[in-house]
Amino acid sequence: MEESLRKITTTLALKNDEITNFICCLKQSLENLEGNSSRVQEDLETEFSSLHSVLDELKDSMVTRIKQERASHTYELQSQLSACSKALESSEELLEVANQTLCSSEADDFTQAAKDIKDSVTMAPAFRLSLKAKASDSMSHMMVDFTQEREMLQAIKFLPVPATPEILVSECQVCDNTVTVQWALPEPDTKIDHYDLEHRRTNYEGPPRAREDYPWMVVEGIRETEYTLTGLRFDTRYMTFRVKACNKAVAGEFSELVTLETHAFLFKLDAGSSHQNLKVEDLSVEWDSCGGKIIQDIRKDKNRTNQSPMHSPARTAMNSPKRVPSARVGRDRFTAESYTVLGDTFIDAGQQYWEVRFDKESKAFAVGLALRNLGRFDQLGKSNASWCIHLNNWLHQSLTAKHNNKARTLDCPIPDRIGVYCNYEEGALSFYNARTKTLMHTFRTKFTQPVIPAFSVWNGSFSVQTGLQVPSVVQSGQRKNSGTSSSNASLT
Repeated sequence: MEESLRKITTTLALKNDEITNFICCLKQSLENLEGNSSRVQEDLETEFSSLHSVLDELKDSMVTRIKQERASHTYELQSQLSACSKALESSEELLEVANQTLCSSEADDFTQAAKDIKDSVTMAPAFRLSLKAKASDSMSHMMVDFTQEREMLQAIKFLPVPATPEILVSECQVCDNTVTVQWALPEPDTKIDHYDLEHRRTNYEGPPRAREDYPWMVVEGIRETEYTLTGLRFDTRYMTFRVKACNKAVAGEFSELVTLETHAFLFKLDAGSSHQNLKVEDLSVEWDSCGGKIIQDIRKDKNRTNQSPMHSPARTAMNSPKRVPSARVGRDRFTAESYTVLGDTFIDAGQQYWEVRFDKESKAFAVGLALRNLGRFDQLGKSNASWCIHLNNWLHQSLTAKHNNKARTLDCPIPDRIGVYCNYEEGALSFYNARTKTLMHTFRTKFTQPVIPAFSVWNGSFSVQTGLQVPSVVQSGQRKNSGTSSSNASLT
């Protein structure tokens, strides 16, 4: 009974906590409701004040036009009235003179007077007047009919909340480190002004976690129902998307989350594997001629103080920055003339692609793949455990493909950035001019164990770009060439 009572008490306490939390939510909702109601009411009053201002301005403009029209017609009619009054006055004077002449008894005076009167009447203003009004007294052309406008005003209502869009997964595309997202509304809505798209990187395919390492990124003001994100670097397995529609007043609800896979090969450089003369920082490497000497001096200091080399500053400084165990755990780093550094991630399946930008003034540079058993003294391409493209800039500049101590000179321009493609299952390792995606060389072999990106530099520098998808033009070219025999068989 005691255990049963304890369980009931615990359940009741949990229920009380839920009710308490719900009461807090309701109180917060009431506060939000009050604030939001006041805000939308103020917005409504502002909109109506703006509408009244527009109507007042329109009214003032139309009243001004009426006054201008009245003034113009008044001027025309008054001018015509003045001219007619003067002509009438002149005609009345002529009539009076003519009547006096007719009453005259002197024949000589009558003849001359009659002739003068005739000439005056002929030239009288009354005969030059137009008896048609120059301006109309009607103002009907200034009348207005607000029937349609009144109906429009009466139809004013609150804008509806936009419907929730749906992301069309089948129309979305992920290729060449770009993502194109398309969506649609349940039905057309002419009130939609724009869309807001949010995206977030994630390593989880399922529902979003409470704590995500990456924030939501927002793209606002999209006018169409699709958008393409470009220039991406895929350092996670997936990207999650959601979109909402917005009109002039309010935004709708976000769409259901859609997660798209963004497969790309991601790795870092393993500083723990690098030669002492290579200064490794994340994905960049620079030749340091003093590197080996400095480390030797540090080791001497540690030997003099009898400290364990496992805890020496030199070894601590050389710890790999990667998040996975070193590819060469328990082995010494490269030494002698093997100025090599490896990636920290093996390739044991699929198609992978990465790029490397190097200083063409380097005395020597190499990029390729190596097996995990690559010896600490081995130089890239000089054993059966590595394949590479090698730049020699010592006596004369040359670019060669090397494997198992065999070399083939490549007749192609030397780019400043090389793309590396690996198809593990098909045993293909190809090198491309990363700018033009022109194929430089292909090794064809059979990988019997995992391989790892490998790099070498002497008196120079390079940087690696990872998180890249296999470019579509590379995939297309590989499909075309997969059935043909390789001209580089002697190097495989």
